[in-house]
Amino acid sequence: MKAKVFSIIAVAGTAAAVAFAPASNGAEKAGDKPITVKLGAQNKSGETGSAKLTPQGDQTKVEISLKGTPKGVAQPAHIHEGSCAKLDPKPKYGLESITDGKSTTVVPVSIDTLLGEKMAINVHKSGEDLKTYVACGDIKHTAAKKKK
Repeated sequence: MKAKVFSIIAVAGTAAAVAFAPASNGAEKAGDKPITVKLGAQNKSGETGSAKLTPQGDQTKVEISLKGTPKGVAQPAHIHEGSCAKLDPKPKYGLESITDGKSTTVVPVSIDTLLGEKMAINVHKSGEDLKTYVACGDIKHTAAKKKK
């Protein structure tokens, strides 16, 4: 009788451990961790920095940090389809304007969606001069390119 009870407890314990163990097939989803997008200067602006994309469920927090920005000038920023080399001029997702080198926005799309399409973060000189791009960075998952 004791052996039968012990067997039931052992099976139940194993089932519980399996049920609560994190699923892993040896590969992580692209959007499990934050990624950093390097933002390079455009049009001799001297503005460089990065954008940190952090997954928040079906949304993504975008934190931009730029050096060399003009003091007190709001610089519009967007996520566009395409790449910095060939950018669709129509923004896909708006970001908070960068002021004094900083901006934080939560966009209503998962990081996996952003990584699954060809997209770039683009910064404009000012609200009055949207045609002049001052910084840009292609959104891509660099860890996915590393081979083991």
